[in-house]
Formats: sequence, structure tokens, C-alpha cells
Amino acid sequence: MSKANSIYNIPAGEYNIKLMEILKKMPEFEQPEWSFFIKSGPGKKRPPQDKDFWHKRAASILRQGYIQGIIGVNRLKTRYGSKKNRGYKPEKFVRASGKIIRTILQQAEKAGLLEKHKSIKKRSGRKLTLQGRELLESIK
Repeated sequence: MSKANSIYNIPAGEYNIKLMEILKKMPEFEQPEWSFFIKSGPGKKRPPQDKDFWHKRAASILRQGYIQGIIGVNRLKTRYGSKKNRGYKPEKFVRASGKIIRTILQQAEKAGLLEKHKSIKKRSGRKLTLQGRELLESIK
């Protein structure tokens, strides 16, 4: 089994849990105080009840960065969006909150795992650094 393909060989849920444990040990990925009181998007009724929500979302975002190459806040807002219950009206898809995603991207940038990427032809956003790529590929 080659190193580069290990991220694809492990199921996403298992991989994210292993990466979450590594991110918990990093001081840059500290859950902000405000995150206990806000919803993860307008389609949700309550804030996340999982105590590891912040680190799980950070692990998922970094995995998306590996798979997609370049990630931006708007694309991730769509990725983590959900359907909103509107009573008698049909459900409607709404995008997730951008504050949580933006803060996690900034934390990953501070940790040296992501860097800003601007391109005229392609989409701009953030991409994994060599250090971030090595960290994600080292998980087995």
C-alpha cells in the first residue's frame, strides 16, 4: 500500500477520527469559547452537542483540502450545508455557517498546514502545504 493512497483506502469516518486525535494535541486548534453557543448553520435548530465537534470539523476540512486541492469558504459552506425545516413548506437547502469554517482555516494556516493560494484562471482559496500533506499521508 503506497503512502499517497492511504487517505483513500481508509473510510472517511475512521480517517477523520484518527486525524482529530492528532489535531487535539496541536495548540493552534483550540476550540473558541463562542463556538459552544452558536449553531453550525441556519438549517440547524441547536448548537452541536458533541464535545469534539470543533476538532472533527477541522479534520474533515483538512481531508477536503487533500481531496479537492484548493478549498475556499464558500465551497465548504455548501459542502457542510443542510436542509432547513420550514414547517408546512418544503425543506430547502441552506449553506452552513462561514464563521466556523473561516476560523478553522485560519487556525490551520497558523499551524502551517494550509496556505493561501491565488490564481487568475483557477479558483482561489487555501491549499495544503508540504507539512500538511505529510501529516495527512502519515495517518494509517
